[in-house]
Amino acid sequence: MSRIVAAAGRFVKQATQQGSYRLFVVLGLAALVPLTILALNPNNPPGSNFNMTYWELQLPIGSTGNPTTISSSELQNGYQDPGHHYFFTESGDGAMVMKDPGVNCVTTPNSAHCRTELREVNPSNGQAASWSPNATTNRLKATVVVTNAGTETVIGQIHIDDSVSSKPVCELFYNSNGDLNIGVEQTRAGGNEIRTYLGTIPVGTQFSYEIEYSGNLLKVAINGSFHTLSTYSLDAPPSYFKAGDYGQHPTASDVHFLALTIQH
Repeated sequence: MSRIVAAAGRFVKQATQQGSYRLFVVLGLAALVPLTILALNPNNPPGSNFNMTYWELQLPIGSTGNPTTISSSELQNGYQDPGHHYFFTESGDGAMVMKDPGVNCVTTPNSAHCRTELREVNPSNGQAASWSPNATTNRLKATVVVTNAGTETVIGQIHIDDSVSSKPVCELFYNSNGDLNIGVEQTRAGGNEIRTYLGTIPVGTQFSYEIEYSGNLLKVAINGSFHTLSTYSLDAPPSYFKAGDYGQHPTASDVHFLALTIQH
């Protein structure tokens, strides 16, 4: 049975009943695509506006090689970092803000890059999630505004299960020019990622993305325009979703999420 994690909080039902507003965003020279503006409460922490039962948070602070992780239960109970440096609710529109300082941060042993990023967990116990790409449905959807891309940041990804590899299946890159590219590793060993250009959306412009790896078919969409991607020699590794602000250079970045949905 499908289980859908709605990103909007308690005001979404009311907004839907009253009729959603629509915003049109241009992706390159593509046709206009409607996006729903979700009702978020700027007075609530992210855990009250978004369903955090499927997520834990990695922050760019902590001890060497051991970044601070905020559990799903802590997120559900209203966690925001005290200084609003990395993870908090935007006071204007209620967006979930994730900021990467770019420098002077704590990283994982397998990465040299700073990040403020959500990692998928099992909602029944808060432990690390892992699923098969051969399953009927594995889908991540988000509505975002990148207010500062730094040089380039990753705003969504599918990662190979940690017991198999330290590499991603794919990463969705957004750079300072507004260019969107999806990079797909050719093997589980990694280091041989191939990028596909998806379009350009100006920095500060709202858009949606979707990443799906179902029935051993990898697809990505920007504002509803889908691309099917080769998975080369990956051979459907067990995987999980990530979403946030994973900078790729020593420059600060800032990503605002207005909606976030997982479906299995």
